Amino acid sequence: MGESQEAFDRLRLIRSENIGPVTYRQLIRRFGSAARALEAIPDLAARGGGRSPRIAGASQIASEMKAIQDLGAGLLFIGDPAYPDLLAELGNPPPILLWQGRLELLQQPMVAMVGARNASAAACRFARDLANNLVEAGVSVVSGLARGIDTSAHQGSLKRSTIAVIAGGLDVFYPPENEDIQRTIAEHGLLLAEQAPGTEPRARHFPYRNRIIAGLARGTVVIEAAPRSGSLITARLAAEAGRQVMAVPGSPLDPRSRGCNMLIREGATLIQSADDILEMIRHFDDRAESANPGQELRDDGENANIPEIRCVDIDNSERTPVIELLSVTPVTVDELVRQSGLAAPLVQLALLELELAGRLNRHAGARVSLLN
Repeated sequence: MGESQEAFDRLRLIRSENIGPVTYRQLIRRFGSAARALEAIPDLAARGGGRSPRIAGASQIASEMKAIQDLGAGLLFIGDPAYPDLLAELGNPPPILLWQGRLELLQQPMVAMVGARNASAAACRFARDLANNLVEAGVSVVSGLARGIDTSAHQGSLKRSTIAVIAGGLDVFYPPENEDIQRTIAEHGLLLAEQAPGTEPRARHFPYRNRIIAGLARGTVVIEAAPRSGSLITARLAAEAGRQVMAVPGSPLDPRSRGCNMLIREGATLIQSADDILEMIRHFDDRAESANPGQELRDDGENANIPEIRCVDIDNSERTPVIELLSVTPVTVDELVRQSGLAAPLVQLALLELELAGRLNRHAGARVSLLN
């Protein structure tokens, strides 16, 4: 099978119902190719006690591939040489990224900058200057193209190396007033999306976008944020991924500063300049140098976070205890392994079957629950 057909089949797999990042990687690992995984889905779903999920139609995928080509965009699959190593380290990295612009920007050190949409003028100016100083030092600035701090971060890094991760399709401009800067980034910077062209951003898409922003970067800088904002979610995701979390302090009299001040109180590094940020991310250079340069991701994009399920099978006597341990309350997969007494690959296979059957939800932190 040619590379173009495998790319077609992989896109079809990830666009199918009940196929998330973890399930995608497990299917590819078990069956070796997307075509064989697609063939096996109905049987796996039946074993999980449900109907076969809707498989994306060939015509749907052909239309998406044409839309990508018409945009002058490209596809980047996990496991491809250009796929960022730090992003691949996440527990749920995007199996596919659609991109426009300069893909080589992913090879530079990256820092994420996020913050309030209703940011103050002073904070926006600070974000622009900070981003400009970072790109002058050879760092790519990653943000989400939202109003406020995100837009300012892109404006400050636009001439050198800005990366925008958007929640919708590459051809959808959100917010609408950022159409010009989004077009400029697609030409001179790098625009990344997980959703298909034409997808309007919905509330559920933004947490997925935030994990990409945090996952790409060595560290995340927060500039003005409310206590329960999306910016703090991005910071939390960065911390969970073992990245640096940095925040710019603000006046306690300004509600927009409460999130940053809270982060600093909880252990985030106080940032006042680009030099502070560069000092905090420098240790990643040592980590990269100490790593084995020959140790690359396999072609299926797998790493040690996914247990080997290629050669195992599970019967009802093993599947039933896993199901009985599950409830609508999320629990970690490690806890299921401990309490069931089964090997991790068997538990993962049971969960895979349940998810394909539409009976399982996956949550952050490698937690799972039964659907209500």
